[in-house]
Amino acid sequence: MTLSESAAAPVGEVVLEAVGLTKHFPVRRRLRDLFSGTKAAVHAVDDVSFTLRRGRVTALVGESGSGKSTVARLLAQLYPRTGGDILLHGKSTTVKGGRGFRSYVKRVQLIFQDPFGSLNPVHTVRYHLTRSLKIHGNAGRTAADLEAALANLLTRVSLTPPERYVDKFPHELSGGQRQRVAIARALGADPEALLADEPVSMLDVSIRLGILNLLRDLKERLNLAILYITHDIASARYFADETMVMYAGRMVEGGDSETVTQNPAHPYTRLLIESAPDPDRIEGIADPTVMDRGNGEPPSLIRPPAGCRFNPRCPHAMPRCKVDLPPRLEIGDREGHWAACWLYDAETVAKEGIGSAAEGSSDIPTPPALTLTEEAR
Repeated sequence: MTLSESAAAPVGEVVLEAVGLTKHFPVRRRLRDLFSGTKAAVHAVDDVSFTLRRGRVTALVGESGSGKSTVARLLAQLYPRTGGDILLHGKSTTVKGGRGFRSYVKRVQLIFQDPFGSLNPVHTVRYHLTRSLKIHGNAGRTAADLEAALANLLTRVSLTPPERYVDKFPHELSGGQRQRVAIARALGADPEALLADEPVSMLDVSIRLGILNLLRDLKERLNLAILYITHDIASARYFADETMVMYAGRMVEGGDSETVTQNPAHPYTRLLIESAPDPDRIEGIADPTVMDRGNGEPPSLIRPPAGCRFNPRCPHAMPRCKVDLPPRLEIGDREGHWAACWLYDAETVAKEGIGSAAEGSSDIPTPPALTLTEEAR
């Protein structure tokens, strides 16, 4: 699909879909495991499902180690999946290399976190962009066509005039300029979906906004579907249309970005928001109902806790949270806002005596705002 065809496609069209995506990394077995027959594995991603649509940004938010980057690499087909499926325009896709992989990455491109590490330091910008254009058949037939394509890519990512940057090496560029080159290289394939794995976390704070504005402009002009991976939930509110929250390999909340960030439902989402620096927050005043649960440490993904994986840290954990895995439960404040938390199950709430709510009612009490303990700050 060419850029003109992609731009003409309807906004909101489903491009890429993760269905029950699961990835377990086997752990090297120890001597005692050989005799016990135990096969340990890191449960990096479990049952992750979401959809990427044209002209929309979906943010995947969570702390380090929650599985966000693994999800991006699974969608880019860099890792074989343990379970689940990846649908490209509704068709199941599994590629391992060769022409199939090249055809897939022409439509789905990954932008890495470290722009210096993702560019070869011994080659110029011209080399990186030319290779992308030639591999995906967008270099034209003549040298003049290639030069025009290179200039177009650099102009598209606001590296102008193009002749100033095209023959520079990565070390001659700033961090923001390197990331723009990496984005231009991804655009050389004319993709339909961009997987941006923390694209601004390695950059100075002063230039992060420029990169996010660039991605937003590309989304609107090229009608791209973008997955934005970040640990900064504030930037997700600014940049993304939809926000999904991950914890310990599982999705715990999702909905439109404004609702998730302004009316968070899951205790972990509240913890993420409260942990962000806030100059208006009065030092030393904390919620006395908040208990120090798990010392702020995430659980082991080799032996994840039963039930809700957040229950060792959750100040609102109930007995059922330690046994049963909560499904996605509709919150009821906005369409599509859900949380995987038993606090929003009417039957569980009534049984535990937390509050009363009629079956199917959205009047379930909202848990109070959380704050990090001093040890977790």
